[in-house]
Amino acid sequence: MPRSVNAVASRARRKKILKQAKGFYGKRKNVYTVAKNIVEKGQTYSYVGRKLKKREYRQLWIARINAAVRAEGITYSEFINKLSVKGIDLNRKVLADLAMNEPASFKALVDSVK
Repeated sequence: MPRSVNAVASRARRKKILKQAKGFYGKRKNVYTVAKNIVEKGQTYSYVGRKLKKREYRQLWIARINAAVRAEGITYSEFINKLSVKGIDLNRKVLADLAMNEPASFKALVDSVK
């Protein structure tokens, strides 16, 4: 009896990997064994990157808030502490957006917690 290899499924599996490797440089885009390794590594990095993105944005927001409150004469840690004491629950994303786009309202917020 002849050996059954299911070429349809094998080809589909390879095409899927090569489609994901589209746009890569050199053999990475058209040699299956190389593309398979690179696509797998890329998926790992994309997973890690989604976690790093959250960390980097928080760092950016804190830097923006710190710069804005230092212009008003207090430090970031004092400002965050005074916000929590006053019971103002605004997250760092909103505070950074206020500091960048609405400096007048951010100044009023800083004055209210001083």
